[in-house]
Amino acid sequence: MIRTRRFGVWLGAISLLVPFLGSCRRAETSTPAASKTTTLLLAAYSTPREAYRDALLPGFEAAWKQKTGGAVEFRTSYQGSGAQARAIIGGFEADVAALALAPDIDKIVTEKLITQDWKARAHGGMVTNSVVVIAVRKGNPSGIKDWQDLTRSGLNVLTPDPKTSGGAMWNINAIYGAALRGHAGVPANDPAAAAAFLASVFKNVTIMDKGARESITTFEKGVGDVAITYENEVLTAQAAGEPLEYIVPKSTILIQNPAAVVDAYVEKHGTRDAAAAFLDYLVTPDAQRAFAKSGFRPVDPDVAKETEARFPKVEDLWTVDDLGGWPKVLEDIYGPKGIWTKVFADKGAAK
Repeated sequence: MIRTRRFGVWLGAISLLVPFLGSCRRAETSTPAASKTTTLLLAAYSTPREAYRDALLPGFEAAWKQKTGGAVEFRTSYQGSGAQARAIIGGFEADVAALALAPDIDKIVTEKLITQDWKARAHGGMVTNSVVVIAVRKGNPSGIKDWQDLTRSGLNVLTPDPKTSGGAMWNINAIYGAALRGHAGVPANDPAAAAAFLASVFKNVTIMDKGARESITTFEKGVGDVAITYENEVLTAQAAGEPLEYIVPKSTILIQNPAAVVDAYVEKHGTRDAAAAFLDYLVTPDAQRAFAKSGFRPVDPDVAKETEARFPKVEDLWTVDDLGGWPKVLEDIYGPKGIWTKVFADKGAAK
């Protein structure tokens, strides 16, 4: 639920987002009463909603009170990472952006709304890790063991839409990269074979929701045989009593999720100190333990070692750098002549 106050007329470019995002407050007034409370607007991708709501935001509010004697409160917005980045660029005045992948933060940088080097922060600006997994129903009735099982005829596969979801891009990267590394029943280091494997998986994809959270919710409702998703999405569902399990493929990608202060908006609102302190808080041991409890793999190496028993080991865990880094991935996979672009075009033509 979005809990924000109206701050004016939305730009036409994001008018369709109004029902979801609601409206947002302007900077605090200068009255003595208002000056005692700092309000931060957090714009996040959909997956870590519970972690922020239940642990991270209350934890920071208490820490800020202890440190400064003042109060801080949050207004929050959650949706697909790509859609969230476009909203911020279009005028949604978030103080902090916590998104699914670095390129979505970089889009905000390109528009000069983020002006400081967000990657210079601890852990390269990343606040959580996860891995791409295959969600299955209790007992794994489809007998899924690895990526190649997703190409079976008649299997119904769910994954979100990469136009709006960062999670979807991680999923596509994981499938293509695993195939390229020789872990999907195709020859290693053969881009054509890896692209063909990706296409064979997407022949079985029937629904592409706007975000990772929407996708796993659709799966929880009984749609589909399997869902490609974040590990933490399944752990969150299990904690809520959903009868889901997950398969960790032999080869999968390390998901790295960034957060950044939106400089233009914190300057406008006078909230830079609190926003920067919030980012610092997210990588403290206590905050990293809270993330781990919600199913995220910590970026803090000490907390990662402390909590490693909670997470299955991955035989072949790699990063986006093994695909050449995000600029190459965006061009080779999602660009006008990219691998995914062609798969999507061919899938549309086959309908």
